[in-house]
Amino acid sequence: MKRFIISIIAILFVIAPNKAGATIPGYTVIAKSDKDNITIYAKKMDGLYYDFKIDLKGRVFSRPFWMNVTNPTYAPQIYYEDINKDEKKELIIILTKGYGTGVLDQEVNVFHIDYNRFGEVLVDNPLAIVLKNVKTRLTPTEAKISIGDKHYVVDISPVGIEPENIFNDISFGSIIKYEVENNQLNVRLASQVSPAHSIGEVIIAYEYRDKMYQAKSIEFQQYQSN
Repeated sequence: MKRFIISIIAILFVIAPNKAGATIPGYTVIAKSDKDNITIYAKKMDGLYYDFKIDLKGRVFSRPFWMNVTNPTYAPQIYYEDINKDEKKELIIILTKGYGTGVLDQEVNVFHIDYNRFGEVLVDNPLAIVLKNVKTRLTPTEAKISIGDKHYVVDISPVGIEPENIFNDISFGSIIKYEVENNQLNVRLASQVSPAHSIGEVIIAYEYRDKMYQAKSIEFQQYQSN
């Protein structure tokens, strides 16, 4: 039975040749990068895309358990860049699983590409990074954030938040936004002090270390008041 299950999993993720520009019956194109010859296909159900297929220069890879919202504004983002300084390009795909007022839930998937290998590499969870490295304290008048030897104090009294709406502590996770800029993978997490107010964001820059992507630097960036 175990051998049978392993065989099924292998079939789900098998590499299959595909002609460039070809369609996949039953699937819709939801994102593409013409310059890199990369196309993402998926099926649509109940307001979500699922059962993904990635056509990378004619080779097709399956990711049946991925999900993304169907709003075109939040279509999957494709990057094909060298983000680990090995002089080879990695495939980075950012998915949006949910969004709304004050909410953005994204996940990132990074693949190391070889001749016959399409290996997904672990990216450390940003919330876990924050919990391990960021110390916070929140009072009705100020928010304090400490990251290593850097300390930030934000006066929240001018905002006029009702005391009953202030959280017990600064909250992270309502907005998780990934980005790739200048061959650097980053993630931004909003720092909320109440359901309707964020004071800034924690920015994590990743690096490839010990066979996974881990935090290289963590900093806090305060939002500017209007």
